[in-house]
Amino acid sequence: MLFKRSHMCGELRKENAGEQVVLNGWVQKSRNLGGLIFCDIRDKTGITQVVFDDTVPRELFDRADTLRSEYVIGVKGQVRERESKNPDMPTGDVEILAGDLVIYSTADTPPIYIKDDDNVDDNLRLKYRYLDLRKKKMQDNLLFRARLTNIARDYFAGEGFTEVETPVLIKSTPEGARDYLVPSRVNQGHFYALPQSPQTFKQLLMVGGTDRYFQIAKCFRDEDLRADRQPEFTQIDLEMSFVDVDDVIEIQEGFMKRVFRELKGIDLETPFPRMTWDEAMNRYGSDKPDIRFGFELQDITELVKDCGFRVFTDAIEAGGSVRGICIEGGAQAYTRKKIDKLTEAVKSYGARGMVWMKVTEEGVSSSVNKFFSPEELRNIADTMGAGTGDLILIVSDKNKVVYDSLGFLRRHIAGEMGLLDDEDYKFLWVVDFPLFEYDEKEDRWSAMHHPFTSPREEDAELLKTDPHKCKANAYDIVLNGVELGGGSIRIHDREMQEDMFRALNMGEEEIQEKFGFLVEAFRYGAPPHGGLAYGLDRLIMLLTGEKSIREVIAFPKNQNAQCMVSEAPGTVDDVQLEELGIALRAGSEE
Repeated sequence: MLFKRSHMCGELRKENAGEQVVLNGWVQKSRNLGGLIFCDIRDKTGITQVVFDDTVPRELFDRADTLRSEYVIGVKGQVRERESKNPDMPTGDVEILAGDLVIYSTADTPPIYIKDDDNVDDNLRLKYRYLDLRKKKMQDNLLFRARLTNIARDYFAGEGFTEVETPVLIKSTPEGARDYLVPSRVNQGHFYALPQSPQTFKQLLMVGGTDRYFQIAKCFRDEDLRADRQPEFTQIDLEMSFVDVDDVIEIQEGFMKRVFRELKGIDLETPFPRMTWDEAMNRYGSDKPDIRFGFELQDITELVKDCGFRVFTDAIEAGGSVRGICIEGGAQAYTRKKIDKLTEAVKSYGARGMVWMKVTEEGVSSSVNKFFSPEELRNIADTMGAGTGDLILIVSDKNKVVYDSLGFLRRHIAGEMGLLDDEDYKFLWVVDFPLFEYDEKEDRWSAMHHPFTSPREEDAELLKTDPHKCKANAYDIVLNGVELGGGSIRIHDREMQEDMFRALNMGEEEIQEKFGFLVEAFRYGAPPHGGLAYGLDRLIMLLTGEKSIREVIAFPKNQNAQCMVSEAPGTVDDVQLEELGIALRAGSEE
């Protein structure tokens, strides 16, 4: 028997008193006080208290006495005001006096508690994700995600975008992260790849005249995981024809205004500030700077180039720099033990060490007192604008190491000092990225974004003569130190695309192997076009205040890229392998 519900469990209020209602849901808890049974019934909207008292038939009371946590039930009854109200529950002013009950299914004692503050091991939560999803926080996150994607579809449709699904089985073009490969049964020895992004297909849509394309796209990258990475993730992906950087940015700022107004009740001020990549690195040590606080990097290379302190001078002679940050009020907050921990932390970014200075009433004390006179230390402190009670942290090395180390330190310390307000939303566009970056592991130049990113118009000739000095027509949208999305104006001119491939030392065979179909398409007339892709999971993570994107994905993978619910990846039988023409090496199943 099915009771057709009249309300959701979190909807009833004092105004509903006297109404006959029907609720369906799970038993949160049940308690028998002798002649009185209280049962809390829960669904994704909330909880309502149900009462079985001595006025109900004995058979109904006995059935209610069998209820246990997570039983699935239906209840009919009358809403009444509670004598003892619960101000912590939205439905805390009312309860239902039961008139009938149906038990749809019983439940064993669950291996995890169905409450938000259960403090259970993450792997256990992921193994029993279907139970974890019953928690209010998880249901709220899924609802928030659904609302955001609905806003995206409505907004971009209103701006003339056509939603188009692009293929999931594509050709492998290894650039950046490793591809997930799918063997072909029909074409044995050949493999599909799962898309890291719909990049080439959305450009083909522009060649095909779609003009404005949009998609909520699944993407896949076989890379090491962290809090804001998953092997499969979702992008809000889009592309536009006959546009420049300003056109793309204007559309995106309108989208963000809509999202924040409808989901957060916040009216964002636009346009968002813009900052060049060079300025972001020099001031913040990061191409996704958090601008909610200070602690900006300061270059003291010229000041110390003749100081005689080998740690500094050797770095400068090797083409590096000496930079530092001033932590206001940090001298008291950071003991020597805490500073030692920071020193160890920056070593993971390649730094060999870190110099610290504290400005006190007595003067400047430092980890390098024996290498500098009090006057020299004071000069450094004054140059960095340090006052009494401030802490200075200095790193010297190659620029990348210095930027990475200080970029980490400023945000890490701001977090420890309680300066990061999750409700203080500071947007920023980072523009004018380098077109190329040097890959030390590969010992070669590569495209910082991808080979289809165009140089700035004023740098177009440099692509032929000195390509590594080119700045890109690329842009990232950053929120509170997190890259929400990025994109670029693409190369649409065949000759310029060939110049780009030459700058990357790609031969004709390699070009045809990786991108032949796109190059072929451009022969038949490609419009100027550009686009952007948002990390949907990251955006939702930030807006919900979560610390990991796993909290906003229904069935995420763990840190080993495993689905704990379905136990994927798994083995397959020999028949399947034979059909695919695949033989496993000895020991590969272990």
